[in-house]
Amino acid sequence: MSASATASLAAPAAPPSPAARRTRALALCATVALIALGLAWELWLAPLRPGGSWWALKVLPLAAALPGLARYRMHTYRWLSLLVWLYFIEGVVRAFGDRPPSSWLAGLQLVLVLLLFAACAAHVRLRQRQARRQADAASRSK
Repeated sequence: MSASATASLAAPAAPPSPAARRTRALALCATVALIALGLAWELWLAPLRPGGSWWALKVLPLAAALPGLARYRMHTYRWLSLLVWLYFIEGVVRAFGDRPPSSWLAGLQLVLVLLLFAACAAHVRLRQRQARRQADAASRSK
């Protein structure tokens, strides 16, 4: 892997902008909320089977993303913005196919997924813009 590719995956060289900190906070909150919702939904609120469901394991990929989100890893924001569409599909199917309260929980999942996607997309865009400005400033100073 080249040095520039490694640098783009690492934490930002310059301190993150206030906007990047806000998008990170939103992404972290939405991810934690999706994890909590998934566990509560499948284990207590509306499990497919009494006593809980193995479907609670669906939150593991989201849990795996938390350290990368916390450390501003661009790679994590990128793959998470693609992964959330699986949760979106599940939310749509269950919102229209399940009975309440499961359909209501699916609606909440849809809202959280859209928030998480928007936060990840905005974060990646802000960080790319910041990197482009730094590269332009470095080329001008040479």
